[in-house]
Amino acid sequence: MALNDRPGISNATRKLVYQTAEQMGYDFSRLSSKAEEHGTIYFICFQASSAILQYSPIFDDILRGAMQECQSQGYRMKVLQFYAQQMDLKQQITDLRISDCRGIILLGTEIEPEIAQLFFSLSVPVVVVDSNLEPLDCTCVLINNIQGAYLATDYLINRRMTQPGYLKSFVPLRNFDERWQGFQNALRSNGMHPAKSIVHELTPTIEGAEADMMEILARKDPLASCYFAENDLIAIGVMRALRRCGYRIPEDIALVGFDNISESALVEPPLTTISIPRVYMGRVAARQLLYLLDDPVPHSLRIEVSTELVKRASV
Repeated sequence: MALNDRPGISNATRKLVYQTAEQMGYDFSRLSSKAEEHGTIYFICFQASSAILQYSPIFDDILRGAMQECQSQGYRMKVLQFYAQQMDLKQQITDLRISDCRGIILLGTEIEPEIAQLFFSLSVPVVVVDSNLEPLDCTCVLINNIQGAYLATDYLINRRMTQPGYLKSFVPLRNFDERWQGFQNALRSNGMHPAKSIVHELTPTIEGAEADMMEILARKDPLASCYFAENDLIAIGVMRALRRCGYRIPEDIALVGFDNISESALVEPPLTTISIPRVYMGRVAARQLLYLLDDPVPHSLRIEVSTELVKRASV
């Protein structure tokens, strides 16, 4: 009853059975052959900082796409939030073994490989979305950040005919590292050296980036005539600061963001940005997980979803 997740025993007993089976070397993969055809898919959001994932609409879109796909195939979905600061984080992850979980879609934007490995050690398939977690061997669905940043930077260079600056998040993320790589690739393709670009390090939120940029302007630091920002939140915050200090956009300074959040079309002027098909990413991640439930394979896949340049009035 415990191993097959059937009713009639307490959670404490179920947990004890799992722990004892684990100590005795029980092969939990045998459970998958006994599981019911349909069950619950867990969408798990792992949060390490309050700066990145506090803007929830981006990740709500991914969740909506995953939920649409799971429900269309008869699976329930449960959403859980895990925090890096949890004292009992490892135990919380281990306890998923005694839940009704058939598979996991792991939003890995902020997750570190050592924590991700705890999810991979569970007896259910896991698909990571929004992080590649190299060098771990895992199936993942990613944004093509390098391509998107290249498109944005190349567009800036061709429109402004000058070397763009870079608006960098002080919170490190693999996604941002890849966008920096795409930015540099575009510079080199246009005969420019990355070391000559002006780089400002900012808080990756609208209010934080605005405050940071106001300090930069107050110090009279050198400015570029155009910038690529690692996300739209930074770009919008910088736009606010520039306008407060009398700069015209795009006449004096042009900007391109990344993410195409809803606010990017509403600011004045509307922000040129890189659009990500987030709902589609969620659907692809769920679809891949359901494939693994039906036909487990020994090889992992890396699926990259391409981006699109959205041209607006900030350039």
